[in-house]
Amino acid sequence: MTYLEFEKPLAEIEGKAEELRALARQNEEMDVEKEAAALDKKAEGMLRDLYKDLSPWRKCQVARHPDRPHCKDYIDQLFTEFTPLAGDRNFADDHAVMGGLARLGDKPVMVIGHEKGHDTASRIERNFGMARPEGYRKAIRLMDMAARFGLPVVALIDTPGAYPGKGAEERGQSEAIARSTEKCLQIGVPLVSVIIGEGGSGGAVAFATGDRVAMLEHSVYSVISPEGCASILWKDAEKMREAAEALRLTAQDLKKLGVIDRIIKEPMGGAQRDKQAAIASVGSEISLMLAELEGKKPAELIKARRKKFLDMGSKGLSA
Repeated sequence: MTYLEFEKPLAEIEGKAEELRALARQNEEMDVEKEAAALDKKAEGMLRDLYKDLSPWRKCQVARHPDRPHCKDYIDQLFTEFTPLAGDRNFADDHAVMGGLARLGDKPVMVIGHEKGHDTASRIERNFGMARPEGYRKAIRLMDMAARFGLPVVALIDTPGAYPGKGAEERGQSEAIARSTEKCLQIGVPLVSVIIGEGGSGGAVAFATGDRVAMLEHSVYSVISPEGCASILWKDAEKMREAAEALRLTAQDLKKLGVIDRIIKEPMGGAQRDKQAAIASVGSEISLMLAELEGKKPAELIKARRKKFLDMGSKGLSA
């Protein structure tokens, strides 16, 4: 278990309980279960208190947790017959974006998502979930294919933002993001999006312009990272806590603002503490959202989707 900075007191208690059990495994005559159980109970209470009312900055930390389930984990557990599709038919295949045909239960779908990787080698290969233009152009190709065959699109968003490198800019990063966002608005099939970790800037919007947008309870969705915002406004990245408060990037604030449609509850302590339960909850919500859109005609879907995003911003936090 990787512990976040604010979880250090919890790490000490859980560490002591594990030490006692390790001693008992080495010496069968030792009976430590009572003491270990008391520590477990104390740790459970502390975990509940820590996660009862997380600040926006702490939610950012949880959303970025390295042990949090990523796109590949969701695809492996929720979908069957996944057939990955690669390349943008123009420049290259971007490994930061996964996509392909799959089945959700007995329903054929097109699934697209950002993948961050789970260790050093895979994170470098996946560019830490930061897509280049060819990643967005691959997504456009897959959305076109889904529309052609009448398949719903499921998008899983987890990115700090689109890759800002020189090569990406030379190959038309902003244009690719705009085209992907445009394609989301144009396809005549259901499109449901779930922010499973970070939803960073246009890199997230390019997949999140859907009929239904959901967020995991401790995920974040914002036009800029708190550190980037603090650097611009205060010329000091250390003011990221104040920036996180001002950005209204939590699922709870965004639901009030009407930017997202629903919040998916996470296991106590975040999705990283019980990956299977978190993934199952996301799967249930995706099925519900697709069921709500089933049977709607293409023109009806497109009209409602456009209206949804044109109306965005008319609702304030006081509403």
